[in-house]
Amino acid sequence: MPSVALYNMNGENIGTIDLKEEIFAAEVNKAVLHEVVVNYLANQRQGTQSTKTRAEVSGGGRKPWRQKGTGRARQGSIRSPQWKGGGVALGPKPRDYSYHVNKKVRRLAMKSALSSKVLEEKLIVVDEITFPEIKTKNVVSMLRNLNADGKLLLVLANNDKTAYMSARNIDGLNTTYADVLNVYDVLNCDKVVIAKGAVEKIEEVLAK
Repeated sequence: MPSVALYNMNGENIGTIDLKEEIFAAEVNKAVLHEVVVNYLANQRQGTQSTKTRAEVSGGGRKPWRQKGTGRARQGSIRSPQWKGGGVALGPKPRDYSYHVNKKVRRLAMKSALSSKVLEEKLIVVDEITFPEIKTKNVVSMLRNLNADGKLLLVLANNDKTAYMSARNIDGLNTTYADVLNVYDVLNCDKVVIAKGAVEKIEEVLAK
């Protein structure tokens, strides 16, 4: 069973916390991680890009010149793709890029992502992350005490609006909750700062 140091918000080591081996010490499956990250990014795409075909561009109802006898190439409309201001041939249209990945695969990917952070010693567990008021400097002070620098992910145990709003304006810090944590966010950071309560919630969900 892996264990990591447990800190308070002042950066003091107050002991250790045991992590579930099947979640935080699982074999890192890179193929599954790649599959889930690609799926996440695809699902984030809006798919609103659009171009007009020759049928949708205004004008061009009259044939530019007669079919024969001019010495020029035959043309049916000045809104054909080869004309300036004409339609776009085979251009993008609005579409849905999202697709589904099996639940077991997503769970395996999350276990792999969390295990990789533990393996690289980039998981910082804090006993409790709470603030009396909404102030950015409180979060900055906590991160400085924890020696957490670079691109960070802050994982809160519950919907703590005070902590979330205190952290939202810090450059390089992404804040989320344990119940909406995703693989991409875990991998797309240098260190994960996570509340002890969030660890317990993640273990409860992934152990099912």
